[in-house]
Amino acid sequence: MAEAEHQPIPRGSYAKGVARRQEILDRAIEVFAKRGSDRTSLRAIAEEVGVTHAALKHYFGSLEELLIAVYRQSEARDDDWEPVPPDVTPTELLRRWSDANHEVQGLVQLYSSLVASALEEGHPAARAFATERFVRVRTEIAERVRHNQRAGRIRADVDPMAASALLIAASDGLQTQWLLDPQAPQDAALALLDQLLAEPAPAARPAV
Repeated sequence: MAEAEHQPIPRGSYAKGVARRQEILDRAIEVFAKRGSDRTSLRAIAEEVGVTHAALKHYFGSLEELLIAVYRQSEARDDDWEPVPPDVTPTELLRRWSDANHEVQGLVQLYSSLVASALEEGHPAARAFATERFVRVRTEIAERVRHNQRAGRIRADVDPMAASALLIAASDGLQTQWLLDPQAPQDAALALLDQLLAEPAPAARPAV
């Protein structure tokens, strides 16, 4: 009896399970992109996605795990697009992210909810997700800062990692303001960041 319990799952069954999980995840992304997380229950989401509560819990375990899986998958989809050239400044990259986020307000709200949960006790999955993501994005943007410093588009006297942290803080803060008030001046704020980070123009020589 014990031997039967430990027999490996047939490969065909495993492949079907992976496909089924992906199918549920794709549908969940559509749902969250439209309405966000709304701090609802796994059971309510299962009904909206069109699966049983038992099926959703089997594949994702908890509401938090589902939210993280949805956001990671949405990021992976974005990565499938043509890579952004390194010559694009970090601020311009944030501007592109902002434009894209306007089309998926629900996923923006989901991200904000996950970050808020990461700051609370009892949410280890959200904390690990947010911490890892901030480290990764800081590193990526810092490298973009260095590239643009070498090209003379960003002033050479700023620390790339500090600039990266500031840019992410601005992006997330502006994103939160936009969720609360669509009239928040995102573009103007990003333009101001451009001015602060740009290499100063050479001082004009006094007329002789």
